[in-house]
Amino acid sequence: MAERVSTKGNPHLQRVYASTSVDETRESYDEWAATYDHDMLDQEYVAPALVAAEVARRVDLSGQFLDAGCGSGAVGIELAKLGAKAIDGVDLSPGMLGIARKAGAYRNLETADLSKRLRFDENSYDALVCCGTLTQGHVGPQALSEFVRVIKPDGVVVATVLDNIWASGGYEREVQRLDSEGLVHVESTDAHPYRRSANVFARVVTLRKRA
Repeated sequence: MAERVSTKGNPHLQRVYASTSVDETRESYDEWAATYDHDMLDQEYVAPALVAAEVARRVDLSGQFLDAGCGSGAVGIELAKLGAKAIDGVDLSPGMLGIARKAGAYRNLETADLSKRLRFDENSYDALVCCGTLTQGHVGPQALSEFVRVIKPDGVVVATVLDNIWASGGYEREVQRLDSEGLVHVESTDAHPYRRSANVFARVVTLRKRA
């Protein structure tokens, strides 16, 4: 069992980390949506900017992007600042999507459960980002293969995985499987600050789909 990471006493964060079902997770984020951005600013949530910068290093920003688990739109905003224009987003929470729509960074937004197959065809996107979703009580490692499916050959997946569940949650093993089966080249799994004020770290997992 992975050690629980610090929430700095935030009740919403405590609740989502403790979620045991998709419905509970959806309800938790819907209730949190109105104050989420303010709360995460207080937590010094630096991961969205980190993920956007990693994407910008790896692919041409004139391409098409999918933000999987887009939440309130933090990564989309950061990608748009860097010059990306064709960004689609999916999230479990209609409440969070309502906040993301106000950001103006997305081309399309819709609900999706990342624990299930996505509706998108194979080879649809140049890059997929997933920030803040591969955490305690959320989506498991099986989502990584689905992320790889929907990106184009030579495209990238950039996803954060909380450091304390990287090995114990099966994410490291799944990344190794995708690599060993020749589906991806692993470009990075380095640990970085995630919620800086709570001293929480996450792996930034960058996978390039093999042609």
